[in-house]
Amino acid sequence: MTMRFSINIPNFGDFADVRTVARVATVAEQAGWDALFVWDHVVHSKESRRGQPFGDPWMLMTAAALATSRILLGPLVTPVARRRPEQLARQVATLDGVSGGRVIFGAGLGGPIEDEFGSFGDETDPKVLAEKLDEGLGLLAAYWSGDRVDHDGKHYRVDDVELLPATVQRPRPPVWIAGYWPRKAPMRRAARWDGAVPLFASANHGNAPAVEEVRELVAFLDGEREHRSRPYDVVVGGISPGDPAGARALIEPLAEAGATWWDERQLIRGTDFYRLEPVLRRIEQGPPTFA
Repeated sequence: MTMRFSINIPNFGDFADVRTVARVATVAEQAGWDALFVWDHVVHSKESRRGQPFGDPWMLMTAAALATSRILLGPLVTPVARRRPEQLARQVATLDGVSGGRVIFGAGLGGPIEDEFGSFGDETDPKVLAEKLDEGLGLLAAYWSGDRVDHDGKHYRVDDVELLPATVQRPRPPVWIAGYWPRKAPMRRAARWDGAVPLFASANHGNAPAVEEVRELVAFLDGEREHRSRPYDVVVGGISPGDPAGARALIEPLAEAGATWWDERQLIRGTDFYRLEPVLRRIEQGPPTFA
């Protein structure tokens, strides 16, 4: 069974501090985890997050990159429609260079839409945001190539621009797309890129999905992908049991259903998911083992 294991943290609460995230990344690398993924929110759910500090995810991930040498890093997920593609391309390429080619770029529509977009007078129509996401992803790939870019699209225009340096990873960093299953549109988008990061209508953040739902999703992705010979990742997550037998019972069936990553996540309720102590305690235990 081939499965990789990541740690998932928000960019607020205790994890708004760059030194804390650098420490988390260092401990995760030493404990044998394969990746550290960071949320990309401005206010998240405003009423729930009142009074909490937020950190810029790119500065947090840069601190993590400078403190480590092996683990992969990336946002889960960046709402492309909330960013200028040229600025975002620079941020990802810079992080890829600093880390020596260890970036995975997670992208999605973003939300909560009213809080994260509407609070700042931005577009809140999901269809328009989806259009900007797709057009923006295409521009990012073009920018990362290092080639000259000309583009005249519905939402973006580029006139003879070359953004250097290109990304360390060639032709670009892996792109994973998030969305809710069983909604087909975001997973159809994911099939065009390098991986899917689904949330499930039946399993909120921190809850492992049902094996049958993962199997159905993987079958859908396989049917939509044009190049099935290329490596492809399907990321699921939740809270894993501490004992090897329990971890095997939970995760091995998901791997057999087609998942390639287990993303360790706290439940998105209470306070543990944005507090250093409980997250660090889990990181220090190391990734799930099946011995």
